[in-house]
Amino acid sequence: MSEQTVPKPIPEADDDSRPFFEGAMEGRLMLMKCGKCGTVRLPSRQHCDNCLSSEYAWVQSSGRGSIRTFGIMHQRYHPAFVPELPYNLAIVELEEGPRLVTNIVGASNDALEVGMPVVVDFEQHEDVAIPKFRPA
Repeated sequence: MSEQTVPKPIPEADDDSRPFFEGAMEGRLMLMKCGKCGTVRLPSRQHCDNCLSSEYAWVQSSGRGSIRTFGIMHQRYHPAFVPELPYNLAIVELEEGPRLVTNIVGASNDALEVGMPVVVDFEQHEDVAIPKFRPA
């Protein structure tokens, strides 16, 4: 199989993360909100990092945040990403607090800055949508 035909690894939902991925397919970034203290977290943490409660509800994120840090990948680590070299990996801090590892789209790597406001965008695949972020 050549590098051009190697598919990208795509996440698969499990029972705990299914609401996150279903929301993404509908263009909504879903997070878990603690039923006791209100702390918001990424799936699929079994308990709240703040109060250790296992009670939670799924809530829709604003989809807004800022770049906390980023790096530019120049080396091939997986053959499916070769056509995208160099590409960025970023940690986006959401308005609600959680930090998400992602990519920034819609901007050149040279334009990225720590603190840059971003908004969620979704990379659609056949069975899954992956949250990416673009400049706000």
